[in-house]
Amino acid sequence: MARRDRRAIDTSERLTGAEKAAVVLLALGDESKPIWSMMDEDEIKEVSSAMSNLGNVASGAVETLMLEFVEMMSSTGSLMGSYDATQRMLAKFLPEDKVDGVMEEIRGPAGRTMWDKLGNVNETVLANYLKNEYPQTVAVILSKIRSDHSAQVLGALPEEFALEVVSRMLRMEPVQREILDKIEETLRTEFMSNLARTSKRDSHEMMAEIFNNFDRQTENRFLASLEERNRDAAERIRALMFVFEDLSKLDPGGVQTLIRTVEKDQLALALKGASDSLRDLFFSNMSERAAKIMREDMAAMGPVRLKDVDAAQQAMVATAKDLAGRGEIMLADSGGDDELIY
Repeated sequence: MARRDRRAIDTSERLTGAEKAAVVLLALGDESKPIWSMMDEDEIKEVSSAMSNLGNVASGAVETLMLEFVEMMSSTGSLMGSYDATQRMLAKFLPEDKVDGVMEEIRGPAGRTMWDKLGNVNETVLANYLKNEYPQTVAVILSKIRSDHSAQVLGALPEEFALEVVSRMLRMEPVQREILDKIEETLRTEFMSNLARTSKRDSHEMMAEIFNNFDRQTENRFLASLEERNRDAAERIRALMFVFEDLSKLDPGGVQTLIRTVEKDQLALALKGASDSLRDLFFSNMSERAAKIMREDMAAMGPVRLKDVDAAQQAMVATAKDLAGRGEIMLADSGGDDELIY
């Protein structure tokens, strides 16, 4: 489930069924134990996932829901659903190992079945795990997930091993239910649980993303203040940030894709505040005529406000990230030494 906007939810109409149930259970607190005990495991996972991603719920929305579900409750305060709140709530009435299992399911890749979840695991991560398994086991697994994802995983496996897996898939007969169950259980205990434990988001990465959305003056002010208090933290955040000048790490194909995607007036405004080297990179990836027109447009703008340039540059960075997310370009880490692998 996608993480919900952290602004307060002020109306119950914005909530899904699972989210409404999560709000009611949070409001009931310890009194919710009988309700939880009547749910099956899938329902617990669905409601727990909704609860952990809930964010702020305004008191008015809570009151409306409580009036719907529990007539004797007419009002309640605002609530905050989070991983920690969900884990504390589950720990009150579920065994510790079951709580850990539910929370690992939430933190892990999305999907109701094991095969759905595998389909949302990065192909390189999955391939690194599968390359140590028997080819026949890998063949069964790849036959159960989406064909496009299987293709990506095969491409990430060592070539000889991948060919052996393909050979097994071609000769594969229907798999017995007991074997599938055993493979699913192994994946759950050995792979998914480790993946969930290691996929907790780094706080510096989260702050770098927030800092990327600051205007230049606010970003500089926060980083300068943070450096005075914790230089190491400031340096880690700066290294993780992807900023406009990092577009210089794009290869020619990536630059040309970005040029075709960004509105010409936005590109001109963004380049107005770029370094000479970055301007030259973009101009060198245009036709001579297009580069001449772009330079003329930039000159015709005259002085421009810094905040307008910042906004245009941030929009270009956001566009680059969207293109990277769709696999059309590849962004290099701003703190790394490697150039972009396209």
